[in-house]
Amino acid sequence: MTITASAVESRTSGKGYTIALIGVLIWSTTAIFIRYLTAYQLIPPILLAAWRDLLASLTMVMALGFFNRRLLYLPKSQWGFILWYGLVLSLFNALWTLSVAFNGAAISVVLVYSSAAFTAILARFLFRESLSFTKGLAVAASLGGCVLVAGALQPEMWRLNPLGILTGILSGLAMSGYSLFGKESARRGMSAWTALTYTFGIAALILFFGSRLLPPFLGGVPAGESLLPVLENSGWAALILLAVGPTIGGYGLYTLSMSYLPASVVNLIATLEPTFTAAQAYFLLGERFSSEQVLGSLLILAGVVALRISERN
Repeated sequence: MTITASAVESRTSGKGYTIALIGVLIWSTTAIFIRYLTAYQLIPPILLAAWRDLLASLTMVMALGFFNRRLLYLPKSQWGFILWYGLVLSLFNALWTLSVAFNGAAISVVLVYSSAAFTAILARFLFRESLSFTKGLAVAASLGGCVLVAGALQPEMWRLNPLGILTGILSGLAMSGYSLFGKESARRGMSAWTALTYTFGIAALILFFGSRLLPPFLGGVPAGESLLPVLENSGWAALILLAVGPTIGGYGLYTLSMSYLPASVVNLIATLEPTFTAAQAYFLLGERFSSEQVLGSLLILAGVVALRISERN
C-alpha cells in the first residue's frame, strides 16, 4: 500500500512539475511578443498594452460565461477594490510594455523580477510581515542587481536611455503593488479568474484613455491616428496569441500546477521565466547581455530564490 501511494504521489508531482514548466515557458513568451509587436509591427506600447488587456478580458468573459458563469459575479462591496486593482494593473502593464520597447525583452523581464524585493519591503510596512537578516540580504542583492541590469551606474546610459532605466526599475515597483493587490484579493476570497477578468477589462479602458493623453515618445498614439492598430496579418496573430497564450494560458497552467504542487515550489519554478525569455530573445531577436547585466541578473535571481525559500520556510 505504501509503495502504491508513493508511486501515485510521484506521478502526481511529476504531472505538477510538467504543467508548471509548460506554464512558465508559455508565460515567458510575453516579452517576446511585446518586443516583436513594438519593434517590428510598430504598434505604440500603451496601445499594445490596452489591446492585450482588452482581448484577454473578453476571452475570459466568454470562457467563464461558457464554463462557469458563477465566476462572473462580483459583489457590489468588491467593486471599489477591483477598480483600484485594475488601476494598478494598468500602471504595471504600461510601464512594463514601455520597458520592453526601450530595453528589449530579456532585460525587461529580469528587471521586473526586482518586484520580489519591493514586495518584501512594502509588505513589511503595510502588513507588518517580518524582514529577517536573510530576507534583507536577498532584497539588497535584488535591488543591486536591478541597478546593474538597468545600467543605472553608467552616466552614458542615463544620457542614451533614461526612459529605459526609469521604466525598467519602476515596472518592478508597479509589479510589487500588483502582487500585493493579488494577495489582498485572495484574502477577500475572490477567485483569481474573476479578478483577472475584471482587472484586465478596467486596465484596458484606462490604457486606451492613456494612449490618447500620452505623447508618442511615452508610448501614446500620435494625434489623428486610430486606436485600431494597422497591423499585418502576422501582427494580428501575434497580438491575439499574446492575449490568449501567455496572458491566459500561461497563467492558467501556472495556477493549475498548484493543485499538484505546493505554491512555494511553483513560485520557485517561476524563477525560470527570465532564463526562458533570455534564451528566446537570443535566438529570435538577437538580444545580448553585457557581463555587467549577467552579474546583475544572477544577483536578482539569487535574491528572488532566497526570498521564496524564506517564505517557504
